[in-house]
Amino acid sequence: MKAVQISEPGAVTLVARPLPSAMPGEVLLQIEVLGLCGSDLNSFRGTFPMVRYPVIPGHEISATISALGSDVPAGLQVGQRVTVMPYQACGHCTACAAGRPNCCRENRTMGVQRDGAALEYLAVPYQKVLPAGSLGPEETACVEPLSVGWHAVQRLQVLPGERVLVLGCGVIGLGAVAAAAFQGAKVIAADVDDGKLGKAEALGATELINSAKADLAERVLALTDGDGAEAVVEAAGLAQTSLAAVEAACFGGRVALIGYVKGPVPLETKWFVSKELDVLGSRNALESDFRDVLGMLAMGRVDVIPLISRRYPLEEAGRALVEWDRAPNEVTKILLHP
Repeated sequence: MKAVQISEPGAVTLVARPLPSAMPGEVLLQIEVLGLCGSDLNSFRGTFPMVRYPVIPGHEISATISALGSDVPAGLQVGQRVTVMPYQACGHCTACAAGRPNCCRENRTMGVQRDGAALEYLAVPYQKVLPAGSLGPEETACVEPLSVGWHAVQRLQVLPGERVLVLGCGVIGLGAVAAAAFQGAKVIAADVDDGKLGKAEALGATELINSAKADLAERVLALTDGDGAEAVVEAAGLAQTSLAAVEAACFGGRVALIGYVKGPVPLETKWFVSKELDVLGSRNALESDFRDVLGMLAMGRVDVIPLISRRYPLEEAGRALVEWDRAPNEVTKILLHP
C-alpha cells in the first residue's frame, strides 16, 4: 500500500508499506480522510523537537472499519465510520495513575514519536477507536484537533457567562472557541489574521480582536469592564501571546497554555502572585473530550467544513506541506484524501 514519509526535514516521499492485518484486539481501518496539523508542518520544517525521523505523519483521522480482529467487543462493525485517539500512554506513570493519560510521561503520538496515518490502511487497538455516528468523513477528520481545544476549556472549568479570551485562531484555538461558546461563555477571539477571526466568529466568538491592528490589552479591558478575562486560552505558541495571556487574565483568573513556545518565556511573576492566577498546561485530549466533541458536532451546532482551506490527494502530501510552508497564514486546515 501507499504511504507518505517525511524522511528528514524538507524531504517527503511516497513509499510502499505492507498491508496490515487486524491482530487480536485490533481493528483494521481504511483511511478516508486525514487532516494535517501544525506538528506535521513543523516536522516537515525540522522545527518540531518531539518528532523522530523517518516518520509517517498524520493523526487527525476519519476511517471506515475494514476488518475486526478476534477479541474485539460488540459495538464496532465492518463499514462503520470512526475516528481514532492517536495517543499511546504507558499506563503506569504518575499521569496515567491519576487518570490523565493524555499527558503520559512516555506519550507516543501517531505521526510524531511513531508512525501516523498518512497511508491507505491502519491497524489500531479497538480501545482507540470511536464511532463517528452520522458525521461525514471531513467532519470526522476534524474531531481530534477540536478535542485538543475542547480539553483546554475543560481544564479551565469554564462556566456559562464567563468571559473567555482565546489567543490564536488556528484549528486548536478554534476548537477552544467552539467549546467555550458551546458551554455558554462569552468568547473573545484574538489573532493577526482577519480570515481566521471570521472563522472564530462563525464558531461562536462574539468579540474579535486583530492584535496587529489594535492594542490587545486595551481592547480586552474595554470588553471586560476593566476586569480582564476570567479564562484565557493561549493557542498560538508564541512568547508574546504567553505573556499577553497572563496580562489579559482577571484577578483570580485562569490561564491554559496549549502552544509550545520555542525558547524560554520571561514571565513577570508579580502577576501570578498579585492576581493569584491558576496557570495550567493543556496537552492532547482525553477520551471524554473526543466523545464530547463528537456529540457537539452531531447536534449540528458547529459547522467545521468552512475551516477546511485545501484538499489534496494522499500522493500530493509533499506539495501540500510545501505550499503550506510558503503561505502559512492562508491555511486553517488541510485534508488529504487517500
